[in-house]
Amino acid sequence: MTGNRWAGHIAVVGLGPVVEHGERPAKSVTGEEFEVAATVFREGHDAVSAAVVLTDPGGFEHQTAMTRVNAGLDAWSATVSADQPGLWSYRVQGWSDPYGTWHHDAVIKVGAGVDVALMLEEGARVLERAVAEVPRTKEQITALANAIVGLRDTAQPPESRLGAGVSAEVRAELAVRPLREYVTSSPEYRLLVERERALYGAWYELFPRSEGAHLDESTGRWRSGTFATAARRLDAVAAMGFDVVYLTPIHPIGVVNRKGRNNSLRAEPSDPGSPYAIGSSEGGHDAIHPDLGTFEDFDSFVGHARQLGLEIALDLALNCAPDHPWVTAHPDWFTTRADGSIAYAENPPKKYQDIYPLNFDNDPEGLYAEIRRIVRVWLDRGVTIFRVDNPHTKPLWLWERLIADVATEQPGTIWLAEAFTRPPMMHALAKVGFQQSYTYYAWRHTRDELQQYCAELAGSAAAYMRPNFWPTTHDILTPFMQHGGQEVWKMRAALAATLSPSYGIYAGYELMERAGRPGAEEQLDNEKYEYKDRRWAERDAAGTTLAPYLTTINEIRRAHPALHRLRNLRFHQADDENVMVFSKSRRLYDRDDVIVVVANLDPQHTRDTWIHLVMPDLGLDWHDRFVAHELITGQHWNWTQHNFVRVGPATEPVHIIHVGPEGITSPR
Repeated sequence: MTGNRWAGHIAVVGLGPVVEHGERPAKSVTGEEFEVAATVFREGHDAVSAAVVLTDPGGFEHQTAMTRVNAGLDAWSATVSADQPGLWSYRVQGWSDPYGTWHHDAVIKVGAGVDVALMLEEGARVLERAVAEVPRTKEQITALANAIVGLRDTAQPPESRLGAGVSAEVRAELAVRPLREYVTSSPEYRLLVERERALYGAWYELFPRSEGAHLDESTGRWRSGTFATAARRLDAVAAMGFDVVYLTPIHPIGVVNRKGRNNSLRAEPSDPGSPYAIGSSEGGHDAIHPDLGTFEDFDSFVGHARQLGLEIALDLALNCAPDHPWVTAHPDWFTTRADGSIAYAENPPKKYQDIYPLNFDNDPEGLYAEIRRIVRVWLDRGVTIFRVDNPHTKPLWLWERLIADVATEQPGTIWLAEAFTRPPMMHALAKVGFQQSYTYYAWRHTRDELQQYCAELAGSAAAYMRPNFWPTTHDILTPFMQHGGQEVWKMRAALAATLSPSYGIYAGYELMERAGRPGAEEQLDNEKYEYKDRRWAERDAAGTTLAPYLTTINEIRRAHPALHRLRNLRFHQADDENVMVFSKSRRLYDRDDVIVVVANLDPQHTRDTWIHLVMPDLGLDWHDRFVAHELITGQHWNWTQHNFVRVGPATEPVHIIHVGPEGITSPR
């Protein structure tokens, strides 16, 4: 065996997925199927075969036979999966296939009456080699031994003798334990296998200080919510079917240059300030804002979340208020301007006078050690996920080192990159270790935009980058959402939840909070700068929330594992350009799970149109008929390849359809 892909008779090239020429590992989660492809060939006309070899963290090898998917291009492929987390590796082996060569030639020559006796004897000798050279049990040898006898049985006609050598039993045995010559292996590539939450989950964002906050009418001042009052909200979040509760920063907030309502430069005494302006005399990133409670209160909050099956994601915002303890203790961790002042954060034309960004050039080791320490503080308190604020404004080496260091102690930790920036940086953050990334989903609205973007995410990028779709965030409220009604808000949530395995909503989405700040793509009266008393009980009692709809969407997601994956996304056709159709399918040990989604991208107007399904993508033949079970309304329809649909206010903005195994029929 050789590692030189050009040495010897067999070439193994064009392997994928390969990330950065093998410098970075490809990624998957436990049980996630993905395709390994390669080009495998040799000189001449002899047959070749190939296999993928996965090596698990314990060093055990798992081999999967590859299929030639394009004979003219010598393209081979196999679908594989890893069954445990950890650092795996994979390679492709190619070899000359003596039995395959003989099989091809013998069928032609014996059928034409050419060199019949010679071909049958050569077949017997190939099978004798297969018995002698490849370890097999007695039962496994039986099929080959019988074939050898049959090939040499001169009492039988040539066709019968040939049939013994090319029988289904022989081919099945040699497919599993082939006779191989000139085995050549590709280089070994790393595969990082992570827990499923790295790919799949429904997120719910909240500001802890707003949950339970209320205006004290006797004083006219707001009273902050606490971890105790925020914990009461967790039951409703869990009941809606969410998996992760994401908390905005919970640390002390700076007083110097504190921002007021709607990002105003002047704060009133009762304004709480932005939780992203971290640090004051009460502490920094390793402290809790005293209004929220104590560490014991935080522990109780986390404990209650765990009882409900919720994971806690904490915002890691490496921002400092001017009165953060680091500013005095470590002024070299910041940028000093020509006039001696410390530079505040800017993203022209935006200015953040209440925030000092960190400078990693002066004391990188000291600053890294402190960041590693504060991360450990929250890991020790039960945080399992970090949503990182603006990671693209920090050096890549920081994230590569930090994520790797944390993984050595707590390998299940997940990192979400909040990086709305240029694609190269977003992809680089994923390659250096971030498990998930925010995306441009909020700004993709037309069918062409969505299909092109999602095809990119579900294609080659899926080997290292996993999207998390958010229709809105506390920073983002697009004009499409500002001017859309209930149908728009339902549609965007349903699309996020079905296109991407991970999606999230920001508290208040249920209430369709869509008042925008003039001239900006964000909410008026932004929660970053004030408390929000949403009066959940009153709104729930009035039936004016989308909570039931979100609950249904999350129930569908949990019931259908096809929606837990990304690489299985396939698009279909609709005559109306405002209607998008896609499917996801997943083979389970006892069944196939197949979902078809039909979405009206202009949901304020009902659309009637024909859709055209690529039936093999659903695991069906082109002329099959099946029962389409609409999971939101419970309706059932009889469908074929071509179907007439109605989506919009007259029905639902999005149909989520299960293609069940029952009711599938093929025309005679």
